[in-house]
Amino acid sequence: WFLTTLPTGQKYTLTPGTKEAHDYMWSIEGTALELTYNYGSEEDDSQKYHPGNDGERDGFGHLGFNTDDVYEACDTLEKAGVTFKKKPEEGRMKGIAFAYDPDGYWVEILKRAETNKIPNYFNFSQTMLRITDPSKTIPFYEAFGMTVVRQKDYGDFSNYFLASSSNVDTTVDYTSLSDIEAKAKMSMMFGPILELTHNHGTEKEEDFKHNNGNEEGKQGFGHIGFIVDDVYKACDSIRELGYGFRKEPDGGGMKGLAFAYDPDGYSIEIIKRGGIDFGDKKVDES
Repeated sequence: WFLTTLPTGQKYTLTPGTKEAHDYMWSIEGTALELTYNYGSEEDDSQKYHPGNDGERDGFGHLGFNTDDVYEACDTLEKAGVTFKKKPEEGRMKGIAFAYDPDGYWVEILKRAETNKIPNYFNFSQTMLRITDPSKTIPFYEAFGMTVVRQKDYGDFSNYFLASSSNVDTTVDYTSLSDIEAKAKMSMMFGPILELTHNHGTEKEEDFKHNNGNEEGKQGFGHIGFIVDDVYKACDSIRELGYGFRKEPDGGGMKGLAFAYDPDGYSIEIIKRGGIDFGDKKVDES
């Protein structure tokens, strides 16, 4: 399943699984949340995905949604049966919350800087990953056209917030903003950002490696992805970054899409704008 936040009033009338829906999905300017369901997992009591946040080496952190009133939103969610890691009135950081989704993934609920400006009650606002060395990872994602729109040093860790071009105001010099200004602008972005968390000192540990979500027994988070005009040309450029590929564009049965590695070993899907040819099937190479 691929889910996205549509602006209030914009209707989705296409039928999932059709060519029209396929073409729409792989041409959107925004960002989609891809959910993968393995058949039968709901009947297998031993089948439990790893949501991250269960050890110092877990890489995936959380998803996030923005709203005008975090307290009201969390009250509504709780009445609907949602449970919480942290409610907005708890802990030191007041006014933010972490809910659990049905698989135990953390979902952060954050307040927009201004109310009544974005009509949607919620908008998908972030994905958080932990990184080992920002001096490697930030240039990697900048090479994908992303822009650092905010960064904050908390003493023993730092957060870097990156946005794709469709979410960036080109008239703004984000490096000149105060943290309060950058945080406010980021909270009013309709599309999501990529939050990268660096725990200081991990870059000095030669054997330190985050779990990337695809290890045996630790599967949960899968990958992030980028749409490009030409997968082969994009991969030629990505190859020069030096972190390798999980799957080259012509590897395996699905031709024309790739999975690159970022500096921490997270999988990055590279797929053609417009998608692969509709109706393509995996080739049996046995």
